[in-house]
Amino acid sequence: MTRNHSQFGTTTDETDGIDHEKAQRGVRLLLEAVGEDPDRAGLTDTWQRRVPETFATLTDGNRDVAKPTMRTFEAETDDLVVKTGIPVYSLCEHHLLPFFGTVHLAYRPDGSVVGLSKLTRYVRWCSRQLTMQERLTNDIASGLADELDAETVLIEMNATHLCEVMRGIETESTTTTRATIGSPTDTELERFRSGIEQTEAGR
Repeated sequence: MTRNHSQFGTTTDETDGIDHEKAQRGVRLLLEAVGEDPDRAGLTDTWQRRVPETFATLTDGNRDVAKPTMRTFEAETDDLVVKTGIPVYSLCEHHLLPFFGTVHLAYRPDGSVVGLSKLTRYVRWCSRQLTMQERLTNDIASGLADELDAETVLIEMNATHLCEVMRGIETESTTTTRATIGSPTDTELERFRSGIEQTEAGR
């Protein structure tokens, strides 16, 4: 890991894909703009380290180096694989505030399957970027279709947006988005819906 000292007396990690010095400057300016003193005891580490490092993590979906390896295994089945209740956390590109919730997914394998934990890792990687829920839902669907060479992929995302809860209309609600790749059968759609209902009933 290569680190260089910035003019602020902190370190820049060149391996995480962001310019830490620019991030430090930006956070410091924002603190000053809202009337804060960035040099007071509680904020020095905020702009020098914490926020730049946090945004490096929360945007590593922009970097292929963080992309999980989707190694598949041969399996003589074309039965729908359903995985529900995957936690999702992302950042709204309009307000830089989080939206979070649950992803449910399913795919029809074509002679090979991927480890279930890889599906969770892939959703997490996709979500770590500035985006919108609608786009993220489609990105997960199309990405899994490509990675798994699957003709049929189903995604449902239910999320709460802090840009609605903390500002604007200031109300808590859930937004549901869906994406479909291919032509799922009625039986597959019913199985997917049943899996979602069982997961939600168990909460």
